[in-house]
Amino acid sequence: MQQTDMETQKKYWFVFISNALLLQQNGDSYQVPCSSEPPFPLKDWTPRQELPAIDGIPCMSYSLTTPPDDMEGWVTIGLRESWNVLPYKFYNAAGKAAELLYWDSNTKYCGMCGAPMKRTTIISKQCTNCGKEVWPQVSPAIIVRVRRGDQILLVHAKNFRRSEMYGLVAGFVETGETLEDCVRREVEEEVGLKIQNIRYFGSQPWPYPCGIMIGFTADYVSGELRLQEEELSEAGWFDRENLPPIPDKMSIARKLIDDYISERESIS
Repeated sequence: MQQTDMETQKKYWFVFISNALLLQQNGDSYQVPCSSEPPFPLKDWTPRQELPAIDGIPCMSYSLTTPPDDMEGWVTIGLRESWNVLPYKFYNAAGKAAELLYWDSNTKYCGMCGAPMKRTTIISKQCTNCGKEVWPQVSPAIIVRVRRGDQILLVHAKNFRRSEMYGLVAGFVETGETLEDCVRREVEEEVGLKIQNIRYFGSQPWPYPCGIMIGFTADYVSGELRLQEEELSEAGWFDRENLPPIPDKMSIARKLIDDYISERESIS
């Protein structure tokens, strides 16, 4: 009886089709499928991933290269866009699923001897030949809100998804540097400014494909804006009354900017 109960236990299924998340659609409502069986049949070779439970319900994830023939009642949504239609705990779980599926697909064979790797836990593998162990790698990146008086620095990066959007200086942490060193270096490299009073603000998983964004605030010291043209097309100082289009609320960039805006509201 116990085995039957286990087999029929409902699970949340985080299914990706060509890097888009599969959701059930009912009018304007979207849900992660929850059932005892996967929404679409699994092949023996289908990449799959166990995930931490949500509210006591087990979670599984797998990926398909092509959509099923019958998609009635289903829709695929980009992982980033799913933030707008899913509760945060489901969006966050989908991000973790995407990262682990990406990690699994890129660690099939040992980087030391080339032998097949085998899964030992949800987040670890071991080489079947030499015993080398691997875990998912997370790429840390900083993002910083620089303030000059009552203005903040906003930049337009050439790789922004929205052509009109402005955001904050950001960049990946290099080997051998602290997070604070990275903040100083990125600001100087991208816009030619010196900063001080670097303070931690918060962090956010960034599963595109496997990062974490670490947010800081800082104060302007000196320098004139000088753009790193390979990265940026525009930059400028803005106050609360003349902000350009800014990132969506899902991002830590927006949280940093909203925090700046709320300072005026708390005073008034």
